[in-house]
Amino acid sequence: MTAPSATAASASNVVPITDAVKSTRDTRPLRLITCGSVDDGKSTLIGRLLWDTKAVKEDQAAALSRDSGKQNDLGLPDFALLLDGLQAEREQGITIDVAYRYFATDRRSFIVADTPGHEQYTRNMATGASTADLAVLLVDARTGLLEQTRRHATIASLMGIKQFVLAVNKFDLVAYDKAVFEKISHDFKELALSLGVRQVTAIPMSALKGENVVYDGRATMPWYDGPTLVETLELATTRTGAAGGFRLPVQRVSRPGESFRGYQGTVAGGSIKPGDSVAILPSGMVANVKQIVTFDLVRNAAVSGDAVTLVLDRQVDVARGDMIVSLDAQPMTGLHFDAQLVALQPGGIEPGKRYWLKAGTRRQRVVVSPLSQLELSTGKWKSHAETLPMNAIGKVRLSFDEAAIFDAYDQNRNTGAFILIDPDTLNTVAGGMITAKRTDLGGIHREGQRVLLSLPADLAEELMATETFANRRDEVDVRRLSAARAAEVLGDLD
Repeated sequence: MTAPSATAASASNVVPITDAVKSTRDTRPLRLITCGSVDDGKSTLIGRLLWDTKAVKEDQAAALSRDSGKQNDLGLPDFALLLDGLQAEREQGITIDVAYRYFATDRRSFIVADTPGHEQYTRNMATGASTADLAVLLVDARTGLLEQTRRHATIASLMGIKQFVLAVNKFDLVAYDKAVFEKISHDFKELALSLGVRQVTAIPMSALKGENVVYDGRATMPWYDGPTLVETLELATTRTGAAGGFRLPVQRVSRPGESFRGYQGTVAGGSIKPGDSVAILPSGMVANVKQIVTFDLVRNAAVSGDAVTLVLDRQVDVARGDMIVSLDAQPMTGLHFDAQLVALQPGGIEPGKRYWLKAGTRRQRVVVSPLSQLELSTGKWKSHAETLPMNAIGKVRLSFDEAAIFDAYDQNRNTGAFILIDPDTLNTVAGGMITAKRTDLGGIHREGQRVLLSLPADLAEELMATETFANRRDEVDVRRLSAARAAEVLGDLD
């Protein structure tokens, strides 16, 4: 559908989707985030989407016209005001908080998060990205990719988002130059590939004029024959973020009477039915599911997202923070994990400091050791990072006092995500994603003038038998693992 003039498009009663798109309706809403640098037009774009999909009610439209004051040259209100609801946002003309809005076409419904572009509000952007299926990265056609664009793209990819839309906005201000679009889209696709993202749709558009947002912009960009933003969103896929086996972080133990004991929580992955065998972590006890109960009925099954009470067939010790999992598809358990995180508070992450780590219903003490930091200007990881300042993206090692339970984030974002809490201020200082379990089966460490060489037993015996060590055995101190430490190492090998 070719876009009418901006004013006519806003007043038209025609639903702005093609007949081909009308054929089926996806019942699953798509969650998306708009992100990018300051003044790239994120709020204006979402406001335009709401306006042209008729998601703005009459009283909202009247308030928008009143609050906009003098209208622009196109005779249209300030669409950004539909998103920027805080007084400070309107006074400064910037986005501070995350604004969630809802709109729909004949094919699909959408939940959109408009996030701030300023660096100091990176934590707000990370919050919006944590639940999104798709990211719309806006770029001002006049400036191209900026550091904040790279930061937001990196955070979105770390949060598991694999579908990107590159919205090259304000294209009317570069005279609809095709070469500008090709240069920016090429640069961004190279960035996306470096982040492991291969699903990128680049769209030249003018959010203010509504070109290639809901209505196509062929009148001004005849060389572009790709989809509009809405057409792209209608065909996007949702992610479950909960692949693999059954996961139920225990929120509460329910005991309304002597004859009933149930374990309550929201299913964080997989499915379960009566008769299935489960393990309770971290204890490792095994039981079978006897009954699945909700507030009003007994169910035959439960799937990810369901809030349920599980009744087991035997008495087992289960407490809040434990996790009930599939017996044949269990998460990782251990004392050490590798993760990537985003530092969210002034002061950043202090190496060696003990933080609270909150993941699901479980809270544990953890020590964070930075390993490397991403240099946003080059896209390369800088090794041997000593600290992670505010807004830094880093790779870290997590060391726990007691066994932790995780899935890798790319397998299950519900059981692979966490936040770090400063025990002194109770502020959330970082958000992170588990990448892998770390095992420490060997290494070289110093204790004063002595060097500790940690090796598996068979390799250590072979080394000790060599002539060099045989001649200096009185200088070598052999330390064997305790039973507890050996059990820990064997657990890390699972």
